[in-house]
Amino acid sequence: MEKFTIYKGTSVPVMNDNIDTDQIIPKQFLKAIDKKGFGKNLFYEWRYLKDYDENPDFILNAPKYKKASLLISGDNFGSGSSREHAAWALSDYGFRAIIAGSYSDIFYNNALKNGLLPIKQPREVLNQLTKLSSQEEITIDLPHQLIITSLGDFHFEIDPIWKDKLINGLDDIGITLQYEEAISAYEQKNQ
Repeated sequence: MEKFTIYKGTSVPVMNDNIDTDQIIPKQFLKAIDKKGFGKNLFYEWRYLKDYDENPDFILNAPKYKKASLLISGDNFGSGSSREHAAWALSDYGFRAIIAGSYSDIFYNNALKNGLLPIKQPREVLNQLTKLSSQEEITIDLPHQLIITSLGDFHFEIDPIWKDKLINGLDDIGITLQYEEAISAYEQKNQ
C-alpha cells in the first residue's frame, strides 16, 4: 500500500448525500478481482450517456476537474453493499482522499484498507471546501490530522492504528511481512 503522509491535490465537489456503492461502481463491473481498471467505470451511470460518451453535465467530466484527486461529498457516502470494489474504483480513478460528512462503516473500513483516506467533516466545512477554485490545492496532513486550505485549517479525527498503517503504507499483508523472520524461525523450529 502506498504511504500517505502529506498529500496535495485539487478537489471536486460531488455533494450528493447517500451516494451508494452501486452508484460508485455499478454491479456489472464487479467481475474482476484485480484492483486495477475500475476507475474507468467510476460513477458510470452519471459520467456516461451511452457507449462511454461523456455526460457533459456530470462534474467529473468538466475539464477543470479532470485531475482532481480529492473528492468532497455529502453524508452517508459509500452506503449500500459491502463491495470493496467501490474503494478500488475511487483509488484507480486517482482519488487519494474523500472528505464527506459521514460514511457507511463498511465503506469507511474498505477505503482505509486500500490506502484511500476517508475524512469526516461537518457540513459547514464541506460547504466552505466546495467554494475553493478547481485549481486550488488542498493539503492533507495526516500526521497532524489537518486539511490545509486558503480558507483555513480544519482538524479531522482518525483512529491511531489506521493513521499509523497509512503513514507507514502497511496493509494487513504488509503488517504480517514485518514478522517474516519470526514466522520463518517458528516454521523451522516446528517442522
